[in-house]
Amino acid sequence: QAGRPASRLDVTGRGIPGRGCQGGALVSSPFQNRNEGSVNEFAPVELLVCTTCRKGQELPDTEERPGALLHRALVAGDLPEGVRLLGVECFSNCDHGCSIALRGGSRRWTYVYGNLDPSNADMILDGVARYRATSDGLVPWRERPEHFRRNCIARIPPIEPEEPGK
Repeated sequence: QAGRPASRLDVTGRGIPGRGCQGGALVSSPFQNRNEGSVNEFAPVELLVCTTCRKGQELPDTEERPGALLHRALVAGDLPEGVRLLGVECFSNCDHGCSIALRGGSRRWTYVYGNLDPSNADMILDGVARYRATSDGLVPWRERPEHFRRNCIARIPPIEPEEPGK
């Protein structure tokens, strides 16, 4: 397909300087029929939320942690179809706000984002919907929520990269 790398392995990961986890490949929008088939044909997506996050703060054991508050805000939100929300323990990003991870199937890139808090729930759900609308997890940088552009902690390649020539 024109405009896509022959293999996900040839993506440099360096991307445009100063723009975080967008990768080196130019891809078209998932909202412009980038992927064949409907969203329902893609692997389900998991939104993992660190529920033990303290956002770098010393908190009494009796106080609810910011990560748990973020998880609760997401539970109360309008989770996109095909997305499963999971609370998990510690992403080891404790001093950089609450963290989430987006993953889905063996052929999607996984992303970890930080510096989040409960007020970001709607923005997170928008980003998850955009991620869900892709078959490979690569949402074009300019179409990601602003916060995702600036606060990507990690971008992890798919377990099963696309075969060359496909």
